[in-house]
Amino acid sequence: MTIPAGASLDAAVDSLAANHVIEHAAAFRLYARLRGLAGSLKSGVYLLQQDESWSDVVAALERGRGVEQRFTVREGLRLAEVADLARAQLKIPRDSFLAAAEDSVLLVSVGLPAEVPSAEGYLFPTTYLLPLRIGARELVRVMTHQFTQQWSPEWQARLDSLHFSRHELVTLASIVEAEVRYDPDRPFVSAVYHNRLKRGMRLEADPTVSYAYGRRLKRVWEKNLAVRSPYNTYLHTGLPPGPIGQPGRAGLVAALYPADVPFLYFVAQPDGKHIFSSTYAEHLAAIQRVKQLQRAARASLRPGREPPTPRR
Repeated sequence: MTIPAGASLDAAVDSLAANHVIEHAAAFRLYARLRGLAGSLKSGVYLLQQDESWSDVVAALERGRGVEQRFTVREGLRLAEVADLARAQLKIPRDSFLAAAEDSVLLVSVGLPAEVPSAEGYLFPTTYLLPLRIGARELVRVMTHQFTQQWSPEWQARLDSLHFSRHELVTLASIVEAEVRYDPDRPFVSAVYHNRLKRGMRLEADPTVSYAYGRRLKRVWEKNLAVRSPYNTYLHTGLPPGPIGQPGRAGLVAALYPADVPFLYFVAQPDGKHIFSSTYAEHLAAIQRVKQLQRAARASLRPGREPPTPRR
C-alpha cells in the first residue's frame, strides 16, 4: 500500500482498511491519534501484513519502514550458498556478503566469539522481512541477531552439563542438520554422534567430507574419504573446526538433547529414514536390509541410475 506525501491520517487509515491491514478503521483511527501518529506519519510504499498488531502498524508508519522483501533461508545451507541466495534475491554482491560474514570486527560486534572465523552456523535459517537495498553487513547483523534471539537462556546450563562450548554445539547441530531428511530422526542421529564422541570414536560423517571439498558432492565415494582437511571426520577424531552449515532450532535442540539410546551407527533407507544400531554386527545387517530395499526399488528407476551404496 502507498501513503502519498502530505496524506492525512484519515486518508492513511482508509488505505489501511482498504488493504485489509486493519478491520476496525474508527477504533484504529482513535488509537493512532492517541499514539500521536497524526503528527509523525511518513509517506512511502509499505508492505504490511493483515495480522500485524496495531502497535507495529503505527511504528512502521512513524519510522517510514517502507517497502520490504522476504528472504527465506532454509536449514542446512552453507555460508557460500547463503551468499548465492543473497545475490540472487537481494542483489547483494556475493563477495561483499562473504567478506562481511568473515569480518572479525563485525562478528565480535554481534556477539560471536573472537576465535570464530566466519558466521558459518550462525546465519539463522528462517524467513526474514528485510528493507529494500539492504547491505551485506546489515544482512549478516540481522541473521546473526536472529540466531542470538533463538538461543534460549536455559541452553547455557545444558552446554555446561555436556561440557560443550556453544561453538562446538553449533558445529554438531550443523552435522545433524546435514544428515537428517526425516525430522523425527534428529535426536537419534545426535545420540549416535554424542555416543561416538564419548567413546573417542571418529564421527565419520559424510557431510563433513563434502564440506571439505568446498562443494556439495552428489555422493561421497570411498576415494573421497581420504581428502586432507580438518573437516574430514573420517580421518580426524572429534568435531571439525566449525559448523558446516546453518542449523535450525530443531537441529540445535537435537544436539543439546540427544535421545537416551545406546546407538553408535545408522544407515539411511531409500525413503530418507534411518535404521539405528548399537553394535557393528547389527549395523552390517541393517546395511544388507537397505541394499535389499534398494534392489526392490531399482526396477522403478531408469536404466543406469543406481542408488548409492550405504555406509556408516
